[in-house]
Amino acid sequence: MEPWQRTVTCGKLRSEHIGTTVTLNGWANSVRNHGGVVFIDMRDRTGLVQVRTDSASSDALVEIAASVRPEFVISVTGNVIPRAEGMENPKMETGAVEVNISNIEILNTCHQPLPFQVSDESAMSQVNEELRLKYRYMDLRRPAMYEKLRLRHEIIRKMREYMYGQNFLEIETPILTKSTPEGARDYLVPYRLEPGLFYALPQAPQQFKQLLMVSGVERYFQVAKCFRDESQRADRQPEFTQLDIEMSFVTQEDILTLVEAMTIFVVESCSDKKVIQPFPRLTYDEAIRRFGSDKPDLRYGLELVDLGSVFAETEFTVFKTIISTGGQVKAIRFPTGSSLSRKEIGEIESIAKEMGAKGMAYFIVEALGSGDPTVQSYPSGSLQVRSPIAKFLAEAEIASVLSETEAAAGDLVLFIADKPSIVAKSLDRIRRAIADRLGLADKDSMAFTWITDFPVFEWDEENNRWTYAHNPFSMPKEGHMEWIESDPEAMRAYCYDIACNGVEWASGSVRIHKPEIQKAILLKLGLSDKKIEDQFGHMLEAFTLGAPPHGGIAPGVDRLVMFLTEDDNIREVIAFPKMGGGFDPLMQAPSPVDDAQLNELSLKVIYPEKKA
Repeated sequence: MEPWQRTVTCGKLRSEHIGTTVTLNGWANSVRNHGGVVFIDMRDRTGLVQVRTDSASSDALVEIAASVRPEFVISVTGNVIPRAEGMENPKMETGAVEVNISNIEILNTCHQPLPFQVSDESAMSQVNEELRLKYRYMDLRRPAMYEKLRLRHEIIRKMREYMYGQNFLEIETPILTKSTPEGARDYLVPYRLEPGLFYALPQAPQQFKQLLMVSGVERYFQVAKCFRDESQRADRQPEFTQLDIEMSFVTQEDILTLVEAMTIFVVESCSDKKVIQPFPRLTYDEAIRRFGSDKPDLRYGLELVDLGSVFAETEFTVFKTIISTGGQVKAIRFPTGSSLSRKEIGEIESIAKEMGAKGMAYFIVEALGSGDPTVQSYPSGSLQVRSPIAKFLAEAEIASVLSETEAAAGDLVLFIADKPSIVAKSLDRIRRAIADRLGLADKDSMAFTWITDFPVFEWDEENNRWTYAHNPFSMPKEGHMEWIESDPEAMRAYCYDIACNGVEWASGSVRIHKPEIQKAILLKLGLSDKKIEDQFGHMLEAFTLGAPPHGGIAPGVDRLVMFLTEDDNIREVIAFPKMGGGFDPLMQAPSPVDDAQLNELSLKVIYPEKKA
């Protein structure tokens, strides 16, 4: 055994170790030289402990200890002793003891100055993120970052433990596969042996897991890497990890029951968060109607109110025109929002305009007789409103709005009138903004919510064709295939998501297992017979050879870690993430390759013309 090999980790030392001789390995977190007495806070992945030496024991040890700088790699051997009375540090778990050094060895130095101070957690918010990612190996030395990696490990371990207990097989599927349309651009890999052919990195193991069901596996899972070449967001990376699940001979209810139990088991095993149980269930149509979103945050109310019936016979031209052309008028109540200034109301209106709304109307609701109201009284005789649109509305309409929205004195009622998709998106964003202002979302609660019965198709206005609303492999609900030509927009699928606190967490469906249904869906999406054969022929053939009913789901590992750590940025919970645009500052990737490599692959780079 080498003299520097550890006998105990830094964070484990306690009072019961007093009187023992230990060897510690780790990094110097901080060094304090008090003239003949040197203190080093020594750190490893388990925590911090103070080690010390002084000239009374050895000038040579003091000299070595004094030469240590932050992030030097050191090994220390010494006796565990109690700290002097009054010098204990209750903020450190090891704060009752210290190690009196009998030997210290510098295993490696660290060039100074450092790109940032690992030991100063309070200053890390000021460090440029690109610099942190360039030196990610140092960033990960921070206890807060290590804890996220440890939590991620524990979550995956518990996921596996649960799946093994339910008799699932963990099976790996290929990373190099075929390019097929699944919602985002593929990352392509050239095939060296035959120019013009390409592999694609999988956006998900979708087809392979379905083929495993045709193979008779029945219960499959894997912790799968997925790749999507799409715009970066705070909760999205070009490569991400999901718990991929597929089951045979199951109904939608079987899948929802299993995944809900797994989710509760994992979260309760890995955190102190409160999980709201059982998970509420909303259909897609109900979620959009009540909250304007297919991933609503149910930690608070603030439901949308449809005022179509209130304004069905209105003479207010704006509302009348929108309703007559198939649009909607909906409102949301902002509790205590009447105190907002015109500027603050304008800021909320700008949120709606970002979502495509042409504008936003509002009522400031007050007790009768207060202020200078536009409308003086209502049948209730207790409320009045101030509003730029009140003069265009009948008194009964205003009274109905207050009744439908359950508005009280001091509230603000906000209206969006537009086509349904814009009304939903605008009020969803406004709802979230209100909740943020009022602090309505309990950070210690996790409101998982099932959203079911997604549409099979949605209309792509830009390309003037039908596209899939969720994925092209979802089984339409019983009887809905007969509407594929007459009313495709009305079709719904055995398709489901789990949202958590307003963020999509898992997505899945009962799959199509009959070739005639799968081909009919693909044809409706505008694929030709040849395109279907080229991209999905192997799937359709498999379905003719005894494919069982099957379904699955894929919860996101990265996002679950985000929920538990309360991070807003997915890069914080991935060991080596990428910046916006998919750039990796650490590895400087993507990067050019030399001409010899390109020639071997029969590739030539064509650069776009530079703009003047």
